[in-house]
Amino acid sequence: MRASVIFGPGSGERDLQPFKNVSEVFWQSAGPHKKNDADVVVLFGGDGTIHRHLPQLVELGIPVLVVPRGSGNDFARALNLRSSKDASEAWRQFVSGSGNVRSVDIGALKACQPNGTDWQEHFFCTVAGVGIDGEVARRANRLPRWLRANGGYVFALLPTIFRFAPFPMKIVTDETASESSFRPTILAAFANVPAYGGGMKIAPRAKLDDGRLDVCVIRGINKFKLFCVFPTIYFGRHLGLPECEYSQSASARVETEYPLDVYADGEYVCRTPIDVSLRRNALRVIVPQPASST
Repeated sequence: MRASVIFGPGSGERDLQPFKNVSEVFWQSAGPHKKNDADVVVLFGGDGTIHRHLPQLVELGIPVLVVPRGSGNDFARALNLRSSKDASEAWRQFVSGSGNVRSVDIGALKACQPNGTDWQEHFFCTVAGVGIDGEVARRANRLPRWLRANGGYVFALLPTIFRFAPFPMKIVTDETASESSFRPTILAAFANVPAYGGGMKIAPRAKLDDGRLDVCVIRGINKFKLFCVFPTIYFGRHLGLPECEYSQSASARVETEYPLDVYADGEYVCRTPIDVSLRRNALRVIVPQPASST
């Protein structure tokens, strides 16, 4: 079996050693000229590293093992890969022929180009968002990597809350096809997994294989109230806010009165307007095999 390896920032050969205990595996770096020869890809990194390689991984169509080594590992957590040890065990199961490969959905968004006619498609594995989370991601990406991995999103969010003003936004989904008005909005998130930002459960009902985007919209809200309820997002309790709209949809369109940044998987992607949808079963991933019940 031929395995290609991708190292994200802060990872290297030392992290690969626990996975090299199988002599039947031939390892190679994941250069563009080599990945097509691989049977499996092992990726060391977080959501941002996955995001940067996602188009190629989808195109290859071979199993991918994510080893959570990034500052944000929400996609790996959604796969029950919470540590390198979990990934190592899933790898052992895979190599032994356990068949622990799962097909999952990925998000896709198309951004309108300045000429208004051409659209470019971008993939994401966790959450795409417009609003305050984009500003927070921009600030968090400026922090040292070790700080981003240890509460950096919170550090970036707190000063942003009191500076960010609601903006007019129109969101059209399958369920709100008649929606035509712009309404003051703090955040619109389109989720493929329950959490982002290192564990913030913005979409606690999201599943990786249900063919639905979980859409969480927080409309205009008092800044002090937003500051007070922010901790509840880690437990998914923000869904009870009257300013929070939560739904599921196969697709959505976002328009704003002026272009706003769109972030996905913590990375800048494009600017509004955007169309958001899902690619069903587009990525094959290696997951831990459930423990047998007795």
